[in-house]
Amino acid sequence: MFALITRPLRTLPSALAVMMAVLIALPAPVQAAGLIRDAETEYLMREFSNPIFRAAGLDPSVVRIHLVNDSSLNAFVAGGQRMFIHTGLIQQSDRPNMLIGVIAHETGHMAGGHLSRTQQALKSAAVPIIVSTLLGIGAIVAGSGDAGMAIITGGQTLAQRDYLQYSRIQEASADQAAVTYLDQVGWSGRGMMDTFYLFRGQEVLSDRQQDPYLRSHPLSTQRLSALEDRVLKSPFVDAQDSPAWIAAFDLIKAKLHGFIDRPALTFRRFPLTDTSIPARYARAVAFHKQGDLARALTEIEPLLEAMPNNPFIWELKGQVLFENGKIEDSIAPYRRSVELAPDSPLLRVGLAQSLIGLEREKETIEGLEHLEIARRSDAENSRAYHQAAIAYARLGDYGNAELSTAERFYVLGQLPRAQQHAKRAQNEMNSGSPGWLRAEDILQEKPQGS
Repeated sequence: MFALITRPLRTLPSALAVMMAVLIALPAPVQAAGLIRDAETEYLMREFSNPIFRAAGLDPSVVRIHLVNDSSLNAFVAGGQRMFIHTGLIQQSDRPNMLIGVIAHETGHMAGGHLSRTQQALKSAAVPIIVSTLLGIGAIVAGSGDAGMAIITGGQTLAQRDYLQYSRIQEASADQAAVTYLDQVGWSGRGMMDTFYLFRGQEVLSDRQQDPYLRSHPLSTQRLSALEDRVLKSPFVDAQDSPAWIAAFDLIKAKLHGFIDRPALTFRRFPLTDTSIPARYARAVAFHKQGDLARALTEIEPLLEAMPNNPFIWELKGQVLFENGKIEDSIAPYRRSVELAPDSPLLRVGLAQSLIGLEREKETIEGLEHLEIARRSDAENSRAYHQAAIAYARLGDYGNAELSTAERFYVLGQLPRAQQHAKRAQNEMNSGSPGWLRAEDILQEKPQGS
């Protein structure tokens, strides 16, 4: 299920905003910045990234990839082994290799420890705090929005002078490391080179007009020349993206346009005369956003005929039906999506939500089973905790309902609210029980910066 997680930004005193604008330089956010969770997009990002992570000596299971709803071309690493990719970078990359090149470059920063001080400051922060902090400070620096745009999530601030500031030496090092990783997996570095030349063409623009990647990753003629020399000498310089990757990449780009853009824009980009699979995918989402269930399903059915074993098309059908009040009808497509991709936690959360939505004991218990499986591999999924709280409350287990709510606010970075519900959970549980002890862990957590 495609889900957007937004975090409110509060206002800082203007004097503090001015001071921070002097001290800190960060990427500028776009409007309505937030986190996106989408099983299909995350799956493809993993397909692109995991071989690179392994080539860099990183454990792919430890590295977290996050999607930021931001139309600018940007990616960054922060908070330990976490990579943040803006949707704008995905949407504006002409082919997978261009995005893969940026991922390889950012992996070079991660493996090289180039953000060690920043990572140390952020590594224990909740992801929404990281995103809102970095994007909020970026708004101050770029001069967009009100002076003093917030960098606070859950009442906690993080202010460092070195956020996302890379030296030219670090940039060159990350470039060379990226080509090494790409050579190890047999992929071309042309995409990275093409992306950086695209950024280079923006250097004549003002700071407000430039994409943030250019400001946070300084380019130089010497650096690009060294990168070009290395890429063109690689035995894999002419390696091409596989047709399967190109097709999958076109699908996620179409889906992002469908969910993020206004329906009118989606219909202009993908007119009814375009009967390609990506166009139908985008239009299905746009019709769904307009509340037109019949036309959304009319676009989805040809997709299922063409790709009957694609779990994400089945997921979309389940989501469309569920969000249109057809809860019972949404179960079968969600079940099929989980059957086809049982390791996807997001698909299981979607199925669980439909099962719990039936408000029947048997299905509610089954929904909790799917949520438990999902949380084993995705402990930061706030939707999973939210659905678990609903399910436990429906079953009369108010202790676990409160604990699940506490967990939800904890992963969202709202520690005071998490502790409020953790205390309520303890009041409902036996002292020393596993749930009571987990609630105690949350109660003992100290706010960032304290």
